[in-house]
Amino acid sequence: MSDDSTQKRPKLDSYQHEERVDWKKRKAELKEAKKQRKEAKVTKQLEKQKQQEAEAKEAVLQQNQNNQGRPYTVSVALPGSVLDNAQSTELRTYLAGQIARACVVFCVDEIVIFDEEGEDIRSTEGEFTGVGKKGHACIQLARILQYLECPQYLRKWFFPKHQDLQYAGLLNPLDSPHHMRIDEKSVYREGLVLERPSKPGKGSLVNCGMRKEVQIDKKLQSGLRVTVRLNKSQNEESRLHKGVVVAPHVPRTEGGLYWGYSVRLASSLSDVFTEGPYKEGYDLTIGTSERGSDVDQTVLPSFKHLLVVFGGLQGLEASVDSDQKLDVTDPSVLFDLYLNTCPSQGSRTIRTEEAILISMSGLRPKITEAFSNVSNGLLQNL
Repeated sequence: MSDDSTQKRPKLDSYQHEERVDWKKRKAELKEAKKQRKEAKVTKQLEKQKQQEAEAKEAVLQQNQNNQGRPYTVSVALPGSVLDNAQSTELRTYLAGQIARACVVFCVDEIVIFDEEGEDIRSTEGEFTGVGKKGHACIQLARILQYLECPQYLRKWFFPKHQDLQYAGLLNPLDSPHHMRIDEKSVYREGLVLERPSKPGKGSLVNCGMRKEVQIDKKLQSGLRVTVRLNKSQNEESRLHKGVVVAPHVPRTEGGLYWGYSVRLASSLSDVFTEGPYKEGYDLTIGTSERGSDVDQTVLPSFKHLLVVFGGLQGLEASVDSDQKLDVTDPSVLFDLYLNTCPSQGSRTIRTEEAILISMSGLRPKITEAFSNVSNGLLQNL
């Protein structure tokens, strides 16, 4: 009996020894699994935190964009003599329409037409009487540009029948955001102040191209073109809509909308710079020429008001030579940047209407990059 018990003990000891070894291994495995779960949890929390920070930055950027809209302006200047390159009245009209379309496609806010002969032309009063009358070419180009920019429902008030517009039917519509359809809904609209009496204490009535007239918040002289911001809540049963008059730049600066262009006439190239509508002037000026630097190697700084100047049939050099107010012979000294926007061109000449499309196509990503860098700098300071 004692011999049997003696023989079985080694087996129990061996079995217990094997159990202890397995338990240690299992404990180590559990410890490692717990460590991995903890690391995975921490990693997930970090990823979630990064995602929340990215979403917060994106929300701040979006809010900043929504609040400020587009903070900068783009102006284009060109000589009115470009119309002299067309051989008939119909072609001159169509050429002006091409220029307007090119500027609208790239959201140009101001078009400046300067006279290469130095004639004192500051309004669109007058008629185009033929090739060679470069000052009158400026007038016709400005009138067609103004006609196209005006919403269709306002043209009959601002543009009576005129010889310069006899072929306006050839023009392609701009179809820009402020050219509204009658039932199209929008926060902003262009309108005409009507010569119609209103109740005491009430503002003037405005035709905004809608089925109902709009009553604004103030009395204004009839015949004025105004930008109206419609109230968010409207009484559908009322015979009038309600709105307030705002500055023409508000749709751009607050709503981020492109709201057409203004047209300015300058007597010479130098007047393009000195008679601008902005108090601080143009803080970035660009001249275009085949003798300029390669646009692909150029980085634009941030700006408030950009001016891009194009030459006529003889280039910017001819415009500088004919300007009696300028004492320079090299056009590049007049600009912050003097760029060749079409390097290695296959034609000896590039027409001005082509140059606008080519140049603005090359500058558009540069402009976008300049302001994305500004936005990124703002986000880094958050």
